[in-house]
Amino acid sequence: AGSFQEAGVIQQAYNLNFPLHGVPASCAQCPAWSAFSVSSPAVVLETAEDRPEAVLVRLYEAHGSTVTAWLHTSLPVKEAMLCDLLERPAARGHLRLEERGLRLSFTPFRVLSVLLVLSR
Repeated sequence: AGSFQEAGVIQQAYNLNFPLHGVPASCAQCPAWSAFSVSSPAVVLETAEDRPEAVLVRLYEAHGSTVTAWLHTSLPVKEAMLCDLLERPAARGHLRLEERGLRLSFTPFRVLSVLLVLSR
């Protein structure tokens, strides 16, 4: 019912096409853990690619709206910067690390690539 945004069509499509696969835990009471979360349902975290001492994260706005979203990670990030689609750091692309995470602004269907340099 409602619009495709209200019905969660994008999330349901990901659930159908990329189902979660359970992995046995080493303990019965392991705490829940997530490397990333995004504060807006309009923003999809598409990929997170490991690199030496860094992670490249690609996100896009999927609802055709202008939105500000927070990207939160439990990884030890010491620096964050926007990259172009060829994954090269953008001039003046440094992002401010805040307690809530990284504040990202999206226009309709915009794709952002963010390089997260990790602490050791």
